Amino acid sequence: MTQDMTQETQDSPQDFVRLEVADGVGTIRLDRPKMNAISFAVQAGLAAAAREATERDDVKAVVVYGGERVFAAGNDVKEMADLSYADMVKASASVQGAVTAIARIPKPVVAAVRGYALGGGCELALAADVRIAATDATFGQPEVLLGIIPGAGGTQRLARLIGPSKAKDLIFTGRFVQADEALALGLVDRLVEPDEVYAAALAWAGQFSGAASLALRAAKTCIDRGLETDLDTGLEIEQMQFAAVFATEDRAIGMRSFVENGPGKATFVAR
Repeated sequence: MTQDMTQETQDSPQDFVRLEVADGVGTIRLDRPKMNAISFAVQAGLAAAAREATERDDVKAVVVYGGERVFAAGNDVKEMADLSYADMVKASASVQGAVTAIARIPKPVVAAVRGYALGGGCELALAADVRIAATDATFGQPEVLLGIIPGAGGTQRLARLIGPSKAKDLIFTGRFVQADEALALGLVDRLVEPDEVYAAALAWAGQFSGAASLALRAAKTCIDRGLETDLDTGLEIEQMQFAAVFATEDRAIGMRSFVENGPGKATFVAR
């Protein structure tokens, strides 16, 4: 374990990652200058922020944001450089688990990407449900250029998102992808001007502040879990979740409002 790694583990994860909540939207903010390198402390902070966002009833949707300069320029290579195979066997669960914690938030999650989203930063963006990026953003999985592979879900989520052959091209070559190509590949869902990225992400997340939270949770479970299995099993998951939402107050409210007032006018209570 390096001296730098030892020092950072003494810092609180909250020094680098924080959850800020306003108007029903939680922002998971990375703040580790200069490049938001994802260290083990940052991973712990991401996992903690994901747990808090999941547990808080006042958080209806989540934005993952690295600030105005950079989303995250990868995992902390200096921290990992001296780790042995045995060290990484122990640490790999943390590397992958932090990003998975973001993916498992049972609420809509959007990544707001400015600057670089490389390596672990790209993997963090992939964990979101939607990615809104600046027109000058840069993506990539360059781990192979370091003699390693993506270890926080990149080989799995990227292939599922853009298809295996395109994912193999990016991972095998380690090349960087500019914003316009990322949009064409399906890696990004929308491009906006750099100074509009966070506002656009907040607007997307904000539309769920009064939504039927349990229905959104069920829908996300069906999609994410269904992608992990065969069609018949996915349909069974959907069938169970579909029946389950009929036990919610929001279902009764929504259907009654539709009958009496037409669509889109219900006031849900998240129960």
